[in-house]
Amino acid sequence: MDARAPGVVRRQQAARRRRLVRRVLLFAAAALLANALIGDNGLTTLARTRRQSQELRAEVERLRAETLRLREEARRLREDPTAIEAQARRDFGMIRPGEKLVVLAPK
Repeated sequence: MDARAPGVVRRQQAARRRRLVRRVLLFAAAALLANALIGDNGLTTLARTRRQSQELRAEVERLRAETLRLREEARRLREDPTAIEAQARRDFGMIRPGEKLVVLAPK
């Protein structure tokens, strides 16, 4: 038989249980913290998603500006004969009647 008093044994057992519970709780807290940081919906995923969102917003803004530019160019080509002439000269190398084309040879 154990020479210790029953009260001492119970206190020791209670202390062991408390230590075990603390360790389990500490492990659970560490697991939850790790999941919050690197899990599927963790901080790293959140940061990556925010960065992608900013990049997409910048791309949308760039495309909007390009759309406005192209709409303005289309409007000018529909309404402005000088814009049509300038475009034809650029694209097809066209000249007006009576103009002379001078081609300079590279040195």
